[in-house]
Amino acid sequence: MQTRTLGDVQVSAIGLGGMPMSIEGRPDRSRSIATIHAALDAGVTLIDTADSYHLLAGEVGHNEELIAEALQTWGGDTSDVLVATKGGHLRPGDGSWTVDGSPKHLREAVEGSLKRLGVDAIGLYQYHRPDNTVPYADSVGVLVELLDAGKIRMAGISNANPDQIREAQDVLGGRLVSVQNQYSPAFRSSQPELDLCAELGIAFLPWSPLGGIARAGELGDRFGAFARIAAAHHVSPQQVTLAWELAQAPVVIPIPGASRPETIRDSLRAAELILGPEEIAELDAA
Repeated sequence: MQTRTLGDVQVSAIGLGGMPMSIEGRPDRSRSIATIHAALDAGVTLIDTADSYHLLAGEVGHNEELIAEALQTWGGDTSDVLVATKGGHLRPGDGSWTVDGSPKHLREAVEGSLKRLGVDAIGLYQYHRPDNTVPYADSVGVLVELLDAGKIRMAGISNANPDQIREAQDVLGGRLVSVQNQYSPAFRSSQPELDLCAELGIAFLPWSPLGGIARAGELGDRFGAFARIAAAHHVSPQQVTLAWELAQAPVVIPIPGASRPETIRDSLRAAELILGPEEIAELDAA
């Protein structure tokens, strides 16, 4: 598995996104555990989760607990696996998503994540989504507290714009290590954030890099260039998509979601797929 830099560690060039294993349409627990184990078997050392990845109101942290169980039951050494979780986004249980970026909530949220993950310090903690009712600096300021207290090892932000990236980097005193934004062939409006991260040397983690749970399977049907290049390489359009994202900048680390072992295995093979300059240009223009 190829690696890339995230903060002060090297992680697999492609990570595993845990959300599909815990929200609507989720598989049974055994298949989810098998999916995480398959990712670990293939060399994944970055797993992305959040306390809001759950379905029902009473199961906050469902995905965090699932990942903790999978790590505990896997037969290999997990000391180099970085688990990244997030706080500040909530699911009341009616299918909706809400936000709470108040310092009080974030302090409580990190304590819950620490307990569910069974760790003394979270490897990477990210402020999940801006709350327009709370000054951004106040929310990010909690990450400073958590870093200084040793409750998190690294800090990141998610769903941020360029101004928020710069503000977070300032508030954190240069300790911002990651930005997690949506980015895929269908959603390219985070290109300015990706470019800024490349300029600053901050890891950019595309979420829904294949277009989202419902549409990832039809990626080749929607974007002909990705299907054509996939056919030329005898690989899936999904592999081409992830390889294209990796080619955008050395700071890009896609985190495709998966709920089947075979899906994450296919995605991870993208780390070995080399696209030519003309192919990348064609995909950029697609």
